Amino acid sequence: IVPEGTTMEGAFLVADDIMDASETRRGQACWYKHPDEQLNAINDGILLESHIYTILKRHCGSSPLYIHLLELFHETTLQTALGQYLDLATAEPDRVDFGRFSMRTYSNIVIYKTAFYTFYLPVALAMRIAGITDEALYATARRICIMMGEYFQVQDDFLDCYGDPAVIGKVGTDIYDNKCSWLINTALPLCDARQRGVLEANYARHDPVCEARVKAVYDELKLRERFHAYEEATYKELNELIASVRGMPPTIFTNLLKRIYKRKK
Repeated sequence: IVPEGTTMEGAFLVADDIMDASETRRGQACWYKHPDEQLNAINDGILLESHIYTILKRHCGSSPLYIHLLELFHETTLQTALGQYLDLATAEPDRVDFGRFSMRTYSNIVIYKTAFYTFYLPVALAMRIAGITDEALYATARRICIMMGEYFQVQDDFLDCYGDPAVIGKVGTDIYDNKCSWLINTALPLCDARQRGVLEANYARHDPVCEARVKAVYDELKLRERFHAYEEATYKELNELIASVRGMPPTIFTNLLKRIYKRKK
């Protein structure tokens, strides 16, 4: 996984925290929350992204790989921005509209917002640098990384609701923020009329009592158990896909999967 603090990761997270009005990131105040930063953080995010291309040109500008690497970064930036747009468009702070939510919409959000830059970008960059040119291998890597990225975001959504803030480094706000999360999209097709009424009346209300009512419906629908079943099924499918990889060491995928399987933060 691209570590937080790298230029692309940093640029996206600085912007994401501002747009989500987040308070903390990995146990510390978000960058824009620092008194001497505030909305200057928007420009800091632009500077971080600009440095990607400065560094890339400095170290790879004379390499035949330069154009491939450049295109990967540009493509990934666009994909992530599209995912962020979908996320924001379904999470209006003052309007709860479950008609905008669906598992298909959720998948598109997380694939574009998370999977490409967190998983596929570093893998594809490594493949280019290693001299791999077989486009079928890139397609296989993309499929594995997209599934891994979606799994990673589903974990994030689960931890936002059920994780320990002292461990994950932030207080979950998805229910407050009207997020089109895995939990709400799993719950809506399962709930009866009463349960749906509770969700509609209490989702995105910025009230701990309302949040507790939403979580109570989640518990009634056994979303913890459903998440763990999803996690095991996805882990099994990913291992089967990774085992089919030919033409490059599959360890790049197995090592990534080991790092995120059953993670707690």
